[in-house]
Order: sequence, then C-alpha cells, then structure tokens
Amino acid sequence: MLASSGKTLLLIFGLAGQAMFTARFLVQWVVSERNKRSTIPKAFWYFSLVGSAILLIYAIFRHDPVFILGQSLGFIIYIRNLMLWKEETP
Repeated sequence: MLASSGKTLLLIFGLAGQAMFTARFLVQWVVSERNKRSTIPKAFWYFSLVGSAILLIYAIFRHDPVFILGQSLGFIIYIRNLMLWKEETP
C-alpha cells in the first residue's frame, strides 16, 4: 500500500497524463480551425502516445484492469499512426 505522499504523487502523475491526453483535442481543434477543415496533426498522436503511456502506468499502479486494457490498446494504435505518418513523409 502506498503512503499518503505516494498516493498524492500518483494522483498528480495520473492528472498529468489526463492533461496530456486532453491537450491532444485542443491541438486538433486549433489546427482544424486554422485549416478550416477537420485535420489531425502529428502532435495529436504524440500527445495521445505520451498521455496514454502515463495513464497506462497510472492504471498499473492502481491495479485497474479495465483502465489498463483501454490504455494498452490505444497505446498500440497511437504508435501505429505515428509509423504511418513517418511512411507518408519523404
């Protein structure tokens, strides 16, 4: 069991992951508004990957199998999208 300070640090870590995950939508929204069409920028996938990794670690520490499963699948999808992005650019 984590001590009180450990629980607080874990909570802050989890909130940071959620902030990263939320930031991806803000980035996507701003880029889409600038382009006047729906656009998913490369930064979206990086924020998704980092946010997902942090949330996955958080879920593992919390022993939450539902959260672990959800973030694991997303993590794989984000990596694949970045691989596809790299293949597109010369």
